[in-house]
Amino acid sequence: MTRQIIRLTGEDRLPFLQGLVTNDVARAPVWAAILTPQGKYLADFLVVPDGDALLIDVDARLAEDLLRRLSMYKLRSKVALDLVDMPVARGTGPAPEGAVVDPRHPALGWRHYGAAGDDGTDWDAIRVAHCIPETLVELIPNDTYILEAGFERLHGVDFRKGCYVGQEVTARMKHKTELRKGLTVLRIEGAAPVGTPITAEGREVGAVFTQSGGQAIAHVRHDRVAPEMQAGEARLFPL
Repeated sequence: MTRQIIRLTGEDRLPFLQGLVTNDVARAPVWAAILTPQGKYLADFLVVPDGDALLIDVDARLAEDLLRRLSMYKLRSKVALDLVDMPVARGTGPAPEGAVVDPRHPALGWRHYGAAGDDGTDWDAIRVAHCIPETLVELIPNDTYILEAGFERLHGVDFRKGCYVGQEVTARMKHKTELRKGLTVLRIEGAAPVGTPITAEGREVGAVFTQSGGQAIAHVRHDRVAPEMQAGEARLFPL
């Protein structure tokens, strides 16, 4: 896990970020995402209060693009955005003093800002067991819809907070449609590269992603899930 911290300061930091991301940052620490106007995922991150600042903890591969996008919205807001060199430790054992509990799921343990290290936890096993998506694996910029990726179940979206970029599409998916696609956990025999298409009876069902311990996270069309499916050389089955 290589993380990058974006430090957001200034008297307008809360209303500025509140109008852009999926969760209520007034309740930070929270998990949130920034979306396209069409409601598609661009990046996900933890928002953590730090004195008179907010720390945006994002996958390092998405940090510069996220900083650029946030900066586009500054306009007259009294905020400053800076990439800072701050290590991030994480683990699932006893939490050190000052650590922050991961807001997505209790199984994800804690993060400690300003310290380095990892306690050796098998993070893929935890994610598969609880169907928790990962940046740039199950969460694909300009492709993923956050409700299909479990953001509501994992406390990554607030439907009462008001407007943000992509809010209208997300609210419509929540209230006016039944989700036909989404992430699920399947039993897997064998292995398949991440992103391998899943098929059943000659029809595409979806794609397989993270695999661990004989199970896999898959993005599927729910009405096409069959008693037995194929992904490359691997076979998949509903749990």
